[in-house]
Formats: sequence, C-alpha cells, structure tokens
Amino acid sequence: MNYENDTRFIHDGMNKCQRCCKRLFDIVVSFLCMVLFSPLILLFCIAIKVEDGGYVFFSQERVGLHGKSFNILKFRSLKQGHEEDKPQLIAEGCVENLTKVGKFMRDHHLDELPQLWNVFVGDMTFVGPRPERRYFIDRIMEKDIRYRYLYQIRPGVTSYATLYNGYTDNIEKMLKRLEYDLYYLEHRSLHYDLKILWLTFYYIAIGKKF
Repeated sequence: MNYENDTRFIHDGMNKCQRCCKRLFDIVVSFLCMVLFSPLILLFCIAIKVEDGGYVFFSQERVGLHGKSFNILKFRSLKQGHEEDKPQLIAEGCVENLTKVGKFMRDHHLDELPQLWNVFVGDMTFVGPRPERRYFIDRIMEKDIRYRYLYQIRPGVTSYATLYNGYTDNIEKMLKRLEYDLYYLEHRSLHYDLKILWLTFYYIAIGKKF
C-alpha cells in the first residue's frame, strides 16, 4: 500500500517541557553509564584487539533528527575483511562472519554500548525509533512516505518497535516497524519511555532475542 497521498501530519506526543526533561535525562544517565560501564568497555576493547588485532570500534552513517546524517558507534563484531557498511540486510545476520567476542556482544546487545556517546552528544536518545541507513529509508519511503514524520525526533538506542517487532531483515518488516514507530511518536511520554527502557533491560536480562 502506498501512502504518498496521506497528508495527515503526525504530531510529537511530547510537549516542549517533556522534551527538555528527556534530553536532560539522556545527558545525565548516558554520562553516568559511561562512567559505570567504563571497566566493561575497556575489557571489550582489549578482548576485540587481542582476538584478531583489528580496530575496536565500528562507525556507520545513519539518519537522525531533521533528516541529518550522523555516525553511529558500535563495537566491531565482524571479522576483518567483512564490510559492515554495505546496504545489505543479510550482513546483519552472517553468524559465520562474527568474531567470538562479537557473537557474545551481539547475543547480549553489548556491541551497542558505544552508543552511550551518541546519546550524550545528542545524536541519539535512549528511547526512539532505531536509526536507519539512508539507502533503506529511500526504499521505505517508496512504499510509505510517512517515514518523514520520524525526522521530528531523535533516533533511539531502543524503541517500542524493537520490543514488539524485533530485528528487521527485510523491507516488509521495516514497513511494519514504521507503524510501531509512528504510534510511538504520537503517544510518547516520559512515563512511556521509562516503561520501554525497563522492558528492554528486562528482556535482555532474561535472554530474549529481539
């Protein structure tokens, strides 16, 4: 179904005061988490370097607030020589190309710890639509132009869609994810964000796969 003729603007569910509180929360909590998890971050840096001697961090261009590009940070989880930057969905699931450390980090979502820096500097927020590559955004908008409404808010480390739609490995799932993201945009609140954060930590703790 094509929504090119859908002119209904989807407003942000948060008012200006709530958005300021959310940003303050992001700054304070991301800073505290970077300090708290610094030993773990250092441990992973050493483990990645020791395993194959390659680079520790992986940076990839994503699209964020107001449609502007930024570089998302992750721990490198693939073996050297396997390009993570190509716009291929299958690259996310190539288990045979994962390093041993990388597989452990991905299984426990620890490869995303460096995104605390993205949150701290304002590229991202803790809760919001997952940031996507422009290549796939273009494919999504060919089917559903409403993706543009997500440019109102910062992308997140976790999201409502992540909890209930899981990992998106094809365009059909991306379109379904968009429905969740648009629902979140229209209904989000500080209380809703805290609920999503709690469920994310709970699901990770019990080993649920997203």
